[in-house]
Amino acid sequence: MAEEDVLVGSQHQQHRNFVSEERPVLENRMRGRPVQVVVAKDDHGFELDEQALEGILLNEAVRDKHVVVVSVAGAFRKGKSFLLGFFLRYLESEGAYDWIGDECSPLGGFSWRGGSERDTTGILMWSEVFVVSTPSGEKVAVVLLDTQGAFDSESTVKDCATVFALSTMVSSVQVYNLSQNVQEDDLQHLQLFTEYGRLAMEDGTEKPFQKLQFLVRDWSFPYEAAYGVEGGIKILERRLQISDRQHPELQQLRRHIRSCFNEIGCFLMPHPGLNVATNPLFDGRLAEIESEFRSQLKILVPLLLSPENLVRKEIDGQKVTCRELLEYFKAYIKIYQGDQLPEPKSMLQATAEANNLAAVANSKDFYVQEMEKVCGGDKPYLSHKKLEEDHERVKSCSLQTFRNTRKMGGTEFSSQYEERLLHELDDSFSNFVKHNEGKNVFKAFRTPAVLFAVIIVSYVLSGLFGFLGLYAFANIFNLKMGIALLTLCLWSYVRYSGDMREIGSQIDLFATVVWEKFLKPVYVNVVKKELVEAATEVATKAVLNGKMKSS
Repeated sequence: MAEEDVLVGSQHQQHRNFVSEERPVLENRMRGRPVQVVVAKDDHGFELDEQALEGILLNEAVRDKHVVVVSVAGAFRKGKSFLLGFFLRYLESEGAYDWIGDECSPLGGFSWRGGSERDTTGILMWSEVFVVSTPSGEKVAVVLLDTQGAFDSESTVKDCATVFALSTMVSSVQVYNLSQNVQEDDLQHLQLFTEYGRLAMEDGTEKPFQKLQFLVRDWSFPYEAAYGVEGGIKILERRLQISDRQHPELQQLRRHIRSCFNEIGCFLMPHPGLNVATNPLFDGRLAEIESEFRSQLKILVPLLLSPENLVRKEIDGQKVTCRELLEYFKAYIKIYQGDQLPEPKSMLQATAEANNLAAVANSKDFYVQEMEKVCGGDKPYLSHKKLEEDHERVKSCSLQTFRNTRKMGGTEFSSQYEERLLHELDDSFSNFVKHNEGKNVFKAFRTPAVLFAVIIVSYVLSGLFGFLGLYAFANIFNLKMGIALLTLCLWSYVRYSGDMREIGSQIDLFATVVWEKFLKPVYVNVVKKELVEAATEVATKAVLNGKMKSS
Protein backbone atom coordinates (compact mmCIF):
# COMPACT_ATOMS: atom_id res chain seq x y z
CA MET A 1 0.00 0.00 0.00
CA ALA A 2 2.82 2.38 0.87
CA GLU A 3 4.45 1.58 -2.45
CA GLU A 4 1.18 2.42 -4.28
CA ASP A 5 0.91 5.71 -2.37
CA VAL A 6 4.45 6.58 -3.42
CA LEU A 7 3.57 5.73 -7.03
CA VAL A 8 0.44 7.86 -6.98
CA GLY A 9 2.35 10.71 -5.38
CA SER A 10 5.06 10.40 -7.99
CA GLN A 11 2.52 10.47 -10.82
CA HIS A 12 0.79 13.40 -9.18
CA GLN A 13 4.07 15.30 -8.93
CA GLN A 14 4.82 14.56 -12.59
CA HIS A 15 1.37 15.82 -13.54
CA ARG A 16 1.97 19.02 -11.55
CA ASN A 17 5.26 19.59 -13.29
CA PHE A 18 3.69 18.97 -16.70
CA VAL A 19 0.91 21.44 -16.03
CA SER A 20 3.11 24.21 -14.69
CA GLU A 21 5.41 23.95 -17.71
CA GLU A 22 2.65 23.86 -20.33
CA ARG A 23 -0.19 25.96 -18.93
CA PRO A 24 -1.89 26.67 -22.32
CA VAL A 25 -2.18 22.94 -23.03
CA LEU A 26 -3.89 22.36 -19.68
CA GLU A 27 -6.38 25.18 -20.16
CA ASN A 28 -7.47 23.57 -23.44
CA ARG A 29 -7.97 20.14 -21.89
CA MET A 30 -11.61 20.91 -21.11
CA ARG A 31 -13.75 19.40 -23.81
CA GLY A 32 -16.55 21.95 -23.61
CA ARG A 33 -17.05 25.68 -23.47
CA PRO A 34 -19.62 28.08 -22.01
CA VAL A 35 -22.49 28.79 -24.42
CA GLN A 36 -24.95 31.63 -23.90
CA VAL A 37 -28.41 30.12 -24.30
CA VAL A 38 -30.44 33.01 -22.82
CA VAL A 39 -29.28 36.32 -24.22
CA ALA A 40 -29.78 39.63 -22.39
CA LYS A 41 -30.81 42.36 -24.84
CA ASP A 42 -30.19 46.10 -24.63
CA ASP A 43 -33.88 46.80 -24.02
CA HIS A 44 -33.75 44.62 -20.85
CA GLY A 45 -35.55 41.78 -22.57
CA PHE A 46 -34.32 38.19 -22.94
CA GLU A 47 -34.33 35.83 -25.89
CA LEU A 48 -33.49 32.16 -26.26
CA ASP A 49 -30.72 31.07 -28.61
CA GLU A 50 -32.61 27.98 -29.74
CA GLN A 51 -29.93 26.86 -32.17
CA ALA A 52 -27.24 26.88 -29.46
CA LEU A 53 -29.52 25.10 -26.99
CA GLU A 54 -30.51 22.45 -29.54
CA GLY A 55 -26.85 21.83 -30.31
CA ILE A 56 -26.29 20.89 -26.66
CA LEU A 57 -29.50 19.13 -25.59
CA LEU A 58 -30.33 17.28 -28.82
CA ASN A 59 -26.98 15.55 -29.04
CA GLU A 60 -27.69 11.89 -29.83
CA ALA A 61 -25.71 10.72 -26.80
CA VAL A 62 -27.89 12.56 -24.28
CA ARG A 63 -31.18 13.76 -25.79
CA ASP A 64 -33.29 10.87 -24.48
CA LYS A 65 -31.59 10.59 -21.09
CA HIS A 66 -33.10 11.97 -17.90
CA VAL A 67 -31.45 15.26 -17.08
CA VAL A 68 -29.92 16.75 -13.92
CA VAL A 69 -29.64 20.54 -14.08
CA VAL A 70 -27.43 22.33 -11.55
CA SER A 71 -27.62 26.12 -11.60
CA VAL A 72 -25.76 28.73 -9.56
CA ALA A 73 -27.48 32.09 -8.97
CA GLY A 74 -27.08 35.09 -6.70
CA ALA A 75 -25.64 38.58 -6.52
CA PHE A 76 -22.98 39.63 -9.02
CA ARG A 77 -19.24 39.36 -8.31
CA LYS A 78 -19.65 36.75 -5.56
CA GLY A 79 -17.75 33.88 -7.19
CA LYS A 80 -20.49 31.88 -8.96
CA SER A 81 -18.53 31.23 -12.16
CA PHE A 82 -15.38 30.53 -10.12
CA LEU A 83 -17.25 27.84 -8.18
CA LEU A 84 -18.59 26.26 -11.38
CA GLY A 85 -15.02 25.77 -12.54
CA PHE A 86 -14.55 23.24 -9.74
CA PHE A 87 -17.88 21.60 -10.60
CA LEU A 88 -16.49 21.05 -14.09
CA ARG A 89 -13.26 19.59 -12.73
CA TYR A 90 -15.23 17.06 -10.69
CA LEU A 91 -17.43 16.01 -13.60
CA GLU A 92 -14.59 15.81 -16.12
CA SER A 93 -12.56 13.63 -13.78
CA GLU A 94 -15.68 11.47 -13.25
CA GLY A 95 -15.44 11.98 -9.52
CA ALA A 96 -11.89 10.64 -9.18
CA TYR A 97 -10.18 10.77 -5.78
CA ASP A 98 -7.88 13.59 -6.90
CA TRP A 99 -10.58 15.41 -8.95
CA ILE A 100 -9.68 18.81 -7.51
CA GLY A 101 -6.44 18.80 -9.51
CA ASP A 102 -2.91 19.84 -8.69
CA GLU A 103 -1.97 23.05 -6.97
CA CYS A 104 -0.40 24.78 -9.95
CA SER A 105 -3.23 24.37 -12.50
CA PRO A 106 -5.15 27.52 -13.45
CA LEU A 107 -8.90 27.17 -13.20
CA GLY A 108 -10.70 26.95 -16.54
CA GLY A 109 -14.38 26.59 -17.41
CA PHE A 110 -16.96 29.35 -17.26
CA SER A 111 -15.57 32.84 -17.72
CA TRP A 112 -14.61 34.39 -14.41
CA ARG A 113 -12.28 37.10 -13.18
CA GLY A 114 -11.61 39.23 -10.16
CA GLY A 115 -12.81 42.80 -9.82
CA SER A 116 -15.99 44.70 -9.12
CA GLU A 117 -17.69 44.70 -12.55
CA ARG A 118 -20.03 41.96 -13.78
CA ASP A 119 -18.69 39.31 -16.13
CA THR A 120 -21.68 37.05 -16.93
CA THR A 121 -24.90 38.13 -18.66
CA GLY A 122 -28.03 36.12 -19.37
CA ILE A 123 -27.78 32.37 -18.76
CA LEU A 124 -24.83 30.24 -19.90
CA MET A 125 -24.79 26.47 -20.31
CA TRP A 126 -21.70 24.30 -20.52
CA SER A 127 -21.57 22.83 -24.02
CA GLU A 128 -20.62 19.34 -22.82
CA VAL A 129 -23.41 17.39 -21.15
CA PHE A 130 -21.85 14.91 -18.73
CA VAL A 131 -23.20 11.34 -18.66
CA VAL A 132 -23.06 9.89 -15.15
CA SER A 133 -24.02 6.39 -14.02
CA THR A 134 -26.14 6.41 -10.86
CA PRO A 135 -26.03 3.67 -8.19
CA SER A 136 -29.20 2.19 -9.75
CA GLY A 137 -27.35 1.73 -13.04
CA GLU A 138 -29.24 4.43 -14.91
CA LYS A 139 -27.18 6.86 -16.95
CA VAL A 140 -28.28 10.48 -16.53
CA ALA A 141 -27.22 13.68 -18.27
CA VAL A 142 -25.77 16.43 -16.06
CA VAL A 143 -26.08 20.03 -17.25
CA LEU A 144 -24.42 23.04 -15.60
CA LEU A 145 -25.86 26.57 -15.77
CA ASP A 146 -24.18 29.86 -14.94
CA THR A 147 -26.43 32.90 -14.46
CA GLN A 148 -26.16 36.66 -14.69
CA GLY A 149 -25.45 38.16 -11.28
CA ALA A 150 -28.26 40.06 -9.62
CA PHE A 151 -28.30 43.68 -8.43
CA ASP A 152 -25.57 45.14 -10.62
CA SER A 153 -25.81 48.72 -11.89
CA GLU A 154 -27.10 47.67 -15.33
CA SER A 155 -29.90 45.26 -14.36
CA THR A 156 -33.46 46.16 -13.43
CA VAL A 157 -35.43 44.28 -10.79
CA LYS A 158 -37.27 42.54 -13.64
CA ASP A 159 -33.96 41.43 -15.19
CA CYS A 160 -32.81 39.92 -11.89
CA ALA A 161 -36.18 38.28 -11.22
CA THR A 162 -36.39 36.83 -14.73
CA VAL A 163 -32.91 35.27 -14.68
CA PHE A 164 -33.29 33.82 -11.18
CA ALA A 165 -36.84 32.57 -11.80
CA LEU A 166 -36.04 31.04 -15.19
CA SER A 167 -32.94 29.26 -13.90
CA THR A 168 -34.91 27.95 -10.90
CA MET A 169 -37.71 26.70 -13.16
CA VAL A 170 -35.42 24.67 -15.42
CA SER A 171 -32.98 23.42 -12.76
CA SER A 172 -33.28 20.48 -10.41
CA VAL A 173 -30.77 22.05 -7.99
CA GLN A 174 -30.56 25.81 -7.58
CA VAL A 175 -27.47 26.94 -5.68
CA TYR A 176 -28.26 30.30 -4.06
CA ASN A 177 -24.82 31.90 -3.71
CA LEU A 178 -24.67 34.37 -0.79
CA SER A 179 -21.93 36.40 0.84
CA GLN A 180 -21.03 36.05 4.53
CA ASN A 181 -24.49 35.30 5.93
CA VAL A 182 -28.14 34.50 5.22
CA GLN A 183 -29.74 37.89 5.76
CA GLU A 184 -33.37 39.00 5.74
CA ASP A 185 -33.00 40.86 2.44
CA ASP A 186 -31.61 37.66 0.86
CA LEU A 187 -34.81 35.87 1.90
CA GLN A 188 -36.97 38.74 0.61
CA HIS A 189 -35.26 38.63 -2.77
CA LEU A 190 -35.65 34.85 -2.85
CA GLN A 191 -39.37 35.23 -2.10
CA LEU A 192 -39.81 37.74 -4.94
CA PHE A 193 -37.85 35.68 -7.49
CA THR A 194 -39.47 32.33 -6.66
CA GLU A 195 -42.96 33.84 -6.69
CA TYR A 196 -42.18 35.29 -10.13
CA GLY A 197 -41.22 31.79 -11.24
CA ARG A 198 -44.26 30.18 -9.64
CA LEU A 199 -46.58 32.61 -11.46
CA ALA A 200 -44.98 31.73 -14.78
CA MET A 201 -45.24 27.97 -14.22
CA GLU A 202 -48.92 28.04 -13.18
CA ASP A 203 -48.05 24.80 -11.44
CA GLY A 204 -50.85 23.12 -9.53
CA THR A 205 -48.44 21.19 -7.34
CA GLU A 206 -47.86 22.39 -3.81
CA LYS A 207 -44.10 22.75 -4.27
CA PRO A 208 -43.16 23.82 -7.82
CA PHE A 209 -39.36 23.65 -7.43
CA GLN A 210 -37.04 20.85 -6.33
CA LYS A 211 -33.86 21.57 -4.37
CA LEU A 212 -32.55 24.88 -3.08
CA GLN A 213 -28.99 24.89 -1.79
CA PHE A 214 -27.98 27.99 0.18
CA LEU A 215 -24.23 28.47 -0.22
CA VAL A 216 -22.83 31.04 2.22
CA ARG A 217 -19.42 32.22 1.04
CA ASP A 218 -16.77 33.82 3.28
CA TRP A 219 -18.45 32.58 6.48
CA SER A 220 -16.62 34.33 9.32
CA PHE A 221 -18.22 32.79 12.40
CA PRO A 222 -17.08 29.15 12.60
CA TYR A 223 -17.20 29.44 16.41
CA GLU A 224 -21.00 29.85 16.13
CA ALA A 225 -21.60 27.37 13.33
CA ALA A 226 -18.92 25.14 11.83
CA TYR A 227 -18.07 25.19 8.16
CA GLY A 228 -19.90 22.72 5.94
CA VAL A 229 -23.28 21.02 6.08
CA GLU A 230 -23.71 20.75 9.83
CA GLY A 231 -23.14 24.46 10.46
CA GLY A 232 -25.24 25.30 7.41
CA ILE A 233 -28.24 23.39 8.75
CA LYS A 234 -27.86 25.13 12.09
CA ILE A 235 -27.88 28.59 10.47
CA LEU A 236 -30.69 27.66 8.08
CA GLU A 237 -32.94 26.50 10.91
CA ARG A 238 -32.33 29.77 12.73
CA ARG A 239 -33.08 31.91 9.67
CA LEU A 240 -36.20 30.01 8.58
CA GLN A 241 -37.58 29.48 12.06
CA ILE A 242 -41.12 30.77 12.62
CA SER A 243 -42.08 32.07 16.05
CA ASP A 244 -45.09 33.84 17.54
CA ARG A 245 -42.93 36.88 18.30
CA GLN A 246 -42.25 37.50 14.62
CA HIS A 247 -44.28 39.94 12.58
CA PRO A 248 -46.87 38.15 10.36
CA GLU A 249 -45.01 39.42 7.28
CA LEU A 250 -41.83 37.64 8.38
CA GLN A 251 -43.75 34.47 9.15
CA GLN A 252 -45.41 34.51 5.74
CA LEU A 253 -42.03 34.98 3.99
CA ARG A 254 -40.63 31.86 5.65
CA ARG A 255 -43.72 29.80 4.91
CA HIS A 256 -43.52 30.91 1.28
CA ILE A 257 -39.90 29.78 0.88
CA ARG A 258 -40.60 26.39 2.48
CA SER A 259 -43.67 25.97 0.26
CA CYS A 260 -41.66 26.47 -2.94
CA PHE A 261 -38.99 23.75 -2.63
CA ASN A 262 -39.09 20.04 -1.95
CA GLU A 263 -35.70 20.21 -0.27
CA ILE A 264 -33.69 23.07 1.21
CA GLY A 265 -30.07 22.78 2.32
CA CYS A 266 -27.27 25.10 3.40
CA PHE A 267 -23.48 24.93 3.27
CA LEU A 268 -21.02 27.32 4.93
CA MET A 269 -17.82 28.05 3.03
CA PRO A 270 -14.74 29.79 4.49
CA HIS A 271 -12.99 32.70 2.82
CA PRO A 272 -10.58 31.51 0.07
CA GLY A 273 -7.90 33.93 1.26
CA LEU A 274 -6.85 37.54 0.80
CA ASN A 275 -4.61 36.67 -2.13
CA VAL A 276 -7.64 35.41 -4.04
CA ALA A 277 -9.61 38.56 -3.30
CA THR A 278 -6.90 41.16 -3.86
CA ASN A 279 -4.54 39.74 -6.49
CA PRO A 280 -5.64 40.88 -9.98
CA LEU A 281 -3.49 38.15 -11.56
CA PHE A 282 -5.08 35.29 -9.61
CA ASP A 283 -5.97 32.53 -12.09
CA GLY A 284 -7.54 29.93 -9.80
CA ARG A 285 -4.48 27.94 -8.77
CA LEU A 286 -5.10 25.89 -5.66
CA ALA A 287 -1.69 26.86 -4.30
CA GLU A 288 -2.98 30.40 -3.74
CA ILE A 289 -6.22 29.30 -2.06
CA GLU A 290 -6.50 28.73 1.70
CA SER A 291 -6.39 25.07 2.73
CA GLU A 292 -9.67 25.30 4.68
CA PHE A 293 -11.47 26.49 1.57
CA ARG A 294 -10.05 23.59 -0.42
CA SER A 295 -11.07 21.11 2.24
CA GLN A 296 -14.66 22.33 2.24
CA LEU A 297 -14.70 22.43 -1.56
CA LYS A 298 -13.89 18.71 -1.57
CA ILE A 299 -17.03 18.17 0.53
CA LEU A 300 -19.37 20.59 -1.22
CA VAL A 301 -18.88 19.52 -4.83
CA PRO A 302 -19.51 15.77 -4.29
CA LEU A 303 -22.47 16.74 -2.08
CA LEU A 304 -24.11 18.17 -5.20
CA LEU A 305 -22.61 16.11 -8.04
CA SER A 306 -21.68 12.63 -6.82
CA PRO A 307 -23.81 9.93 -8.52
CA GLU A 308 -25.72 9.09 -5.33
CA ASN A 309 -26.60 12.76 -4.71
CA LEU A 310 -27.75 13.77 -8.19
CA VAL A 311 -31.31 15.17 -8.36
CA ARG A 312 -33.10 14.39 -11.62
CA LYS A 313 -35.20 17.20 -13.07
CA GLU A 314 -38.92 16.62 -12.55
CA ILE A 315 -41.97 18.62 -13.65
CA ASP A 316 -45.41 17.61 -12.36
CA GLY A 317 -43.81 14.50 -10.89
CA GLN A 318 -42.46 13.32 -14.26
CA LYS A 319 -38.74 12.97 -14.94
CA VAL A 320 -37.56 15.21 -17.77
CA THR A 321 -35.19 14.27 -20.60
CA CYS A 322 -32.80 16.63 -22.39
CA ARG A 323 -35.14 16.76 -25.39
CA GLU A 324 -38.07 17.74 -23.14
CA LEU A 325 -35.95 20.30 -21.28
CA LEU A 326 -35.45 22.13 -24.58
CA GLU A 327 -39.23 22.48 -24.98
CA TYR A 328 -39.62 23.75 -21.42
CA PHE A 329 -36.94 26.36 -22.08
CA LYS A 330 -38.88 27.54 -25.14
CA ALA A 331 -42.20 27.66 -23.29
CA TYR A 332 -40.86 29.47 -20.24
CA ILE A 333 -38.93 32.14 -22.17
CA LYS A 334 -42.11 32.99 -24.14
CA ILE A 335 -43.90 33.73 -20.88
CA TYR A 336 -41.21 36.18 -19.82
CA GLN A 337 -41.21 37.80 -23.26
CA GLY A 338 -44.97 38.43 -23.05
CA ASP A 339 -47.18 40.57 -20.83
CA GLN A 340 -48.86 37.80 -18.82
CA LEU A 341 -46.81 38.44 -15.70
CA PRO A 342 -46.87 41.47 -13.43
CA GLU A 343 -43.83 43.74 -13.40
CA PRO A 344 -41.60 42.98 -10.40
CA LYS A 345 -40.62 46.15 -8.59
CA SER A 346 -38.00 47.33 -6.13
CA MET A 347 -39.06 47.91 -2.54
CA LEU A 348 -38.95 51.70 -3.02
CA GLN A 349 -40.95 51.57 -6.24
CA ALA A 350 -43.55 49.24 -4.74
CA THR A 351 -43.86 51.45 -1.64
CA ALA A 352 -44.13 54.64 -3.72
CA GLU A 353 -46.76 53.00 -5.90
CA ALA A 354 -48.80 51.90 -2.88
CA ASN A 355 -48.40 55.36 -1.35
CA ASN A 356 -49.67 57.11 -4.50
CA LEU A 357 -52.52 54.63 -4.96
CA ALA A 358 -53.64 55.35 -1.40
CA ALA A 359 -53.62 59.09 -2.19
CA VAL A 360 -55.71 58.42 -5.32
CA ALA A 361 -58.20 56.36 -3.29
CA ASN A 362 -58.52 59.03 -0.58
CA SER A 363 -59.04 61.83 -3.13
CA LYS A 364 -61.62 59.79 -5.00
CA ASP A 365 -63.47 59.04 -1.76
CA PHE A 366 -63.58 62.78 -1.04
CA TYR A 367 -65.04 63.43 -4.50
CA VAL A 368 -67.70 60.72 -4.14
CA GLN A 369 -68.76 61.92 -0.68
CA GLU A 370 -69.09 65.54 -1.85
CA MET A 371 -71.02 64.58 -4.99
CA GLU A 372 -73.37 62.44 -2.91
CA LYS A 373 -74.28 65.61 -1.05
CA VAL A 374 -75.12 67.24 -4.39
CA CYS A 375 -77.01 64.50 -6.23
CA GLY A 376 -77.08 61.46 -3.96
CA GLY A 377 -79.90 58.95 -3.72
CA ASP A 378 -82.17 61.16 -1.57
CA LYS A 379 -81.53 64.34 -3.60
CA PRO A 380 -84.00 65.56 -6.28
CA TYR A 381 -83.22 65.78 -10.00
CA LEU A 382 -80.58 68.40 -10.85
CA SER A 383 -80.16 70.11 -14.20
CA HIS A 384 -77.18 68.85 -16.22
CA LYS A 385 -75.59 72.30 -16.33
CA LYS A 386 -75.72 72.69 -12.53
CA LEU A 387 -74.42 69.15 -12.10
CA GLU A 388 -71.41 69.89 -14.32
CA GLU A 389 -70.63 73.04 -12.35
CA ASP A 390 -70.67 71.12 -9.07
CA HIS A 391 -68.55 68.38 -10.67
CA GLU A 392 -65.84 70.86 -11.69
CA ARG A 393 -65.85 72.45 -8.24
CA VAL A 394 -65.58 69.14 -6.34
CA LYS A 395 -63.06 67.76 -8.85
CA SER A 396 -60.80 70.77 -8.25
CA CYS A 397 -60.96 70.20 -4.48
CA SER A 398 -60.24 66.49 -4.94
CA LEU A 399 -57.15 67.25 -7.06
CA GLN A 400 -55.94 69.69 -4.43
CA THR A 401 -56.38 66.98 -1.79
CA PHE A 402 -54.21 64.62 -3.88
CA ARG A 403 -51.50 67.24 -4.43
CA ASN A 404 -51.39 68.19 -0.76
CA THR A 405 -50.90 64.57 0.33
CA ARG A 406 -47.24 63.73 1.05
CA LYS A 407 -46.22 61.06 -1.44
CA MET A 408 -43.07 59.06 -2.22
CA GLY A 409 -41.48 58.95 -5.65
CA GLY A 410 -41.39 62.65 -6.51
CA THR A 411 -43.52 64.87 -8.73
CA GLU A 412 -42.75 63.06 -12.00
CA PHE A 413 -43.69 59.68 -10.54
CA SER A 414 -46.89 61.08 -9.00
CA SER A 415 -48.04 62.74 -12.26
CA GLN A 416 -49.15 59.42 -13.74
CA TYR A 417 -51.29 58.79 -10.66
CA GLU A 418 -52.80 62.27 -10.93
CA GLU A 419 -53.84 61.40 -14.49
CA ARG A 420 -55.30 58.16 -13.19
CA LEU A 421 -57.26 60.09 -10.56
CA LEU A 422 -58.68 62.45 -13.23
CA HIS A 423 -59.77 59.47 -15.30
CA GLU A 424 -61.46 57.83 -12.31
CA LEU A 425 -63.21 61.09 -11.37
CA ASP A 426 -64.60 61.41 -14.90
CA ASP A 427 -65.85 57.82 -14.73
CA SER A 428 -67.51 58.53 -11.39
CA PHE A 429 -69.10 61.67 -12.83
CA SER A 430 -70.55 59.61 -15.69
CA ASN A 431 -72.18 57.33 -13.11
CA PHE A 432 -73.58 60.32 -11.21
CA VAL A 433 -75.01 61.70 -14.48
CA LYS A 434 -76.78 58.41 -15.19
CA HIS A 435 -78.07 58.27 -11.62
CA ASN A 436 -79.31 61.86 -11.85
CA GLU A 437 -81.01 61.23 -15.20
CA GLY A 438 -82.83 58.31 -13.61
CA LYS A 439 -84.55 60.81 -11.31
CA ASN A 440 -85.98 62.72 -14.29
CA VAL A 441 -89.63 61.65 -14.36
CA PHE A 442 -89.98 62.26 -18.08
CA LYS A 443 -86.80 60.31 -18.82
CA ALA A 444 -88.12 57.43 -16.71
CA PHE A 445 -91.35 57.35 -18.71
CA ARG A 446 -89.87 58.33 -22.06
CA THR A 447 -90.10 54.84 -23.56
CA PRO A 448 -93.77 54.16 -22.72
CA ALA A 449 -94.67 57.76 -23.68
CA VAL A 450 -92.97 57.43 -27.07
CA LEU A 451 -94.55 54.03 -27.73
CA PHE A 452 -97.95 55.36 -26.67
CA ALA A 453 -97.49 58.35 -29.01
CA VAL A 454 -96.61 55.97 -31.86
CA ILE A 455 -99.78 53.96 -31.10
CA ILE A 456 -101.96 57.10 -31.11
CA VAL A 457 -100.41 58.51 -34.31
CA SER A 458 -100.70 55.12 -36.04
CA TYR A 459 -104.31 54.79 -34.93
CA VAL A 460 -105.23 58.27 -36.21
CA LEU A 461 -103.43 57.81 -39.53
CA SER A 462 -104.94 54.34 -39.98
CA GLY A 463 -108.43 55.76 -39.49
CA LEU A 464 -107.69 58.68 -41.81
CA PHE A 465 -106.38 56.46 -44.63
CA GLY A 466 -109.32 54.07 -44.10
CA PHE A 467 -111.76 56.96 -44.40
CA LEU A 468 -110.07 58.01 -47.67
CA GLY A 469 -110.26 54.45 -48.98
CA LEU A 470 -106.47 53.96 -48.98
CA TYR A 471 -106.69 50.59 -47.23
CA ALA A 472 -103.12 49.52 -48.03
CA PHE A 473 -101.74 52.50 -46.08
CA ALA A 474 -104.36 51.98 -43.37
CA ASN A 475 -103.19 48.37 -42.94
CA ILE A 476 -99.54 49.47 -42.70
CA PHE A 477 -100.34 51.84 -39.85
CA ASN A 478 -102.53 49.19 -38.20
CA LEU A 479 -99.48 46.88 -38.29
CA LYS A 480 -97.27 49.60 -36.81
CA MET A 481 -99.85 50.21 -34.09
CA GLY A 482 -99.94 46.49 -33.26
CA ILE A 483 -96.14 46.24 -33.14
CA ALA A 484 -95.92 49.33 -30.92
CA LEU A 485 -98.57 47.89 -28.58
CA LEU A 486 -96.77 44.55 -28.32
CA THR A 487 -93.48 46.38 -27.75
CA LEU A 488 -95.05 48.41 -24.95
CA CYS A 489 -96.34 45.22 -23.32
CA LEU A 490 -92.91 43.57 -23.65
CA TRP A 491 -91.16 46.62 -22.19
CA SER A 492 -93.58 46.61 -19.23
CA TYR A 493 -92.82 42.93 -18.61
CA VAL A 494 -89.04 43.54 -18.72
CA ARG A 495 -89.34 46.41 -16.23
CA TYR A 496 -91.53 44.37 -13.93
CA SER A 497 -89.67 41.04 -14.00
CA GLY A 498 -86.07 42.12 -14.61
CA ASP A 499 -85.71 39.42 -17.29
CA MET A 500 -84.50 40.00 -20.86
CA ARG A 501 -82.73 43.20 -19.89
CA GLU A 502 -80.87 43.39 -23.20
CA ILE A 503 -84.18 43.47 -25.08
CA GLY A 504 -85.38 46.20 -22.70
CA SER A 505 -82.23 48.22 -23.44
CA GLN A 506 -82.82 47.91 -27.19
CA ILE A 507 -86.44 49.10 -26.77
CA ASP A 508 -85.20 52.11 -24.73
CA LEU A 509 -82.64 52.87 -27.44
CA PHE A 510 -85.35 52.69 -30.14
CA ALA A 511 -87.60 55.02 -28.14
CA THR A 512 -84.71 57.49 -27.69
CA VAL A 513 -84.03 57.54 -31.44
CA VAL A 514 -87.73 58.11 -32.24
CA TRP A 515 -87.86 60.89 -29.66
CA GLU A 516 -84.67 62.64 -30.79
CA LYS A 517 -85.27 62.33 -34.55
CA PHE A 518 -89.03 62.81 -34.84
CA LEU A 519 -91.02 63.71 -31.75
CA LYS A 520 -88.64 66.13 -30.05
CA PRO A 521 -88.34 68.49 -33.08
CA VAL A 522 -92.14 68.55 -33.39
CA TYR A 523 -92.52 69.08 -29.65
CA VAL A 524 -89.94 71.88 -29.61
CA ASN A 525 -91.51 73.65 -32.60
CA VAL A 526 -95.02 73.39 -31.17
CA VAL A 527 -93.97 74.59 -27.72
CA LYS A 528 -91.85 77.35 -29.23
CA LYS A 529 -94.81 78.49 -31.37
CA GLU A 530 -97.14 78.39 -28.39
CA LEU A 531 -94.68 80.39 -26.27
CA VAL A 532 -94.22 82.99 -29.00
CA GLU A 533 -97.98 83.36 -29.40
CA ALA A 534 -98.48 83.58 -25.64
CA ALA A 535 -95.71 86.18 -25.31
CA THR A 536 -97.18 88.21 -28.19
CA GLU A 537 -100.63 88.08 -26.62
CA VAL A 538 -99.30 89.19 -23.22
CA ALA A 539 -97.31 92.02 -24.81
CA THR A 540 -100.36 93.17 -26.79
CA LYS A 541 -102.54 93.19 -23.69
CA ALA A 542 -99.91 95.15 -21.78
CA VAL A 543 -99.72 97.77 -24.49
CA LEU A 544 -103.51 98.11 -24.65
CA ASN A 545 -103.74 98.41 -20.87
CA GLY A 546 -101.09 101.11 -20.92
CA LYS A 547 -102.96 103.12 -23.52
CA MET A 548 -106.23 102.84 -21.62
CA LYS A 549 -104.62 104.10 -18.42
CA SER A 550 -102.97 107.00 -20.20
CA SER A 551 -106.27 108.05 -21.78
